[in-house]
Amino acid sequence: MTTQTTPIPDQKKVGMVSLGCPKALVDSERILTRLRADGYAMSPDYAGADVVLVNTCGFLDSAKEESLQAIGEAIAENGRVIVTGCMGEEADAIRAAHPSVLAVTGAHQYEAVVDAVHEHAPPSQGPYIDLIPQPDVKLTPRHYSYLKISEGCNHSCAFCIIPDLRGKLASRRIDAVLREAEKLVAAGTKELLVISQDTSAYGVDTRHEERLWKGEPVRAHMTDLARELGQLDTGDGTPPWVRLHYVYPYPHVDAVIPLMAEGLLTPYLDIPFQHASPKVLRAMKRPANEAKVLERLKHWREICPEIAIRSSFVVGFPGETEEDFQYLLDWLEEAQLDRVGAFRFEPVEGAQANSLPDPVTEEVKEERYARIMEVTERISAAKLADKVGLQIPVIIDEVGAPDEDGDVGATGRSQADAPEIDGAVYLRNVPKTLAQGDIVTVSIEDSDAHDLYGAVA
Repeated sequence: MTTQTTPIPDQKKVGMVSLGCPKALVDSERILTRLRADGYAMSPDYAGADVVLVNTCGFLDSAKEESLQAIGEAIAENGRVIVTGCMGEEADAIRAAHPSVLAVTGAHQYEAVVDAVHEHAPPSQGPYIDLIPQPDVKLTPRHYSYLKISEGCNHSCAFCIIPDLRGKLASRRIDAVLREAEKLVAAGTKELLVISQDTSAYGVDTRHEERLWKGEPVRAHMTDLARELGQLDTGDGTPPWVRLHYVYPYPHVDAVIPLMAEGLLTPYLDIPFQHASPKVLRAMKRPANEAKVLERLKHWREICPEIAIRSSFVVGFPGETEEDFQYLLDWLEEAQLDRVGAFRFEPVEGAQANSLPDPVTEEVKEERYARIMEVTERISAAKLADKVGLQIPVIIDEVGAPDEDGDVGATGRSQADAPEIDGAVYLRNVPKTLAQGDIVTVSIEDSDAHDLYGAVA
């Protein structure tokens, strides 16, 4: 008697194009994790995918254009495309440009995305294929992870439509955030990058509710979160690097600086100042307390001299005069920020700023952008030059192949450098045992306007 066997069907494969900010990248990871649990495999290219997801950005017109181009490329290369993310709120515009998209969903609509994939590429796996649960999908290297603590934002900045795209502030439970962080660190994460639309406001919507963690009550509050994250152990008795992003300078931010001085929190704050001129800040509908900020920066540096401050600024906002712009440059000279990004103002459909009078010409925007970059690069170059001769901790992002002499180089980051947005530390002639994710002490030998150069001490 012969026994008939039923062949196991091939797994359906999903491709992913993830655009925009780290918050969108976390959304992509969550979507792919859910799909893998449903029996899907991940495709590294267009050709092998049964369906392609494009996670879009819709914050600026230039980002929307990039999203539409990415959708078009996916359609041309694969043909079966599902669109999600911030620009998904503009489904009509997407379908007008690309009528063949299979489905369009909005930001962090995980269930709708998964349902669309199920509809257009039904899972082929039965319930007996994966008996062992698979780990979460990560789109970042193993040694660093983004930790999203909330969605949405309660601000109504004149240039921004994030509340329209992602809604009002919705904080995650503190115990859920800490459980995810603990799981990530146990899996090899050496650096946690805390992200949200407004990290300082974490827990405001839940009145900073308490939850039990390790048998003790912990509030949904930025300072409690930072303190608990600093208690995690990477396996060698040291906490992970914990880096705070999108921190509005509310008064309680002062309380996290001592945690940096104690070594529980990476001495780094990403604060979106956006401008310094009180008049422009009022027009942007942002707090206009630039003088007090300078005092606080000085106080923070007294408590933790190693602290690095990064920020971003908008030039050419409607109504910005030469006097306003010069005020910003003078403020930057006094603030001496470590890392600065600048952006030319772009009108965003639906933003209040579009109706403001006295728009700045594109020529003036370009001229001011060049001037602010010149000032901030000079400040950065001087700050990095001061680090020559020091020994600092560096996390390794990449180890190169041996050259013709057998020497191996590596690229890493100091505690003043977040991945993708800040500078790097380039190492020469590293030990052959050095691996991605290692944290080593480096002797700094040289510097330029953005990066450091050195060798393992």
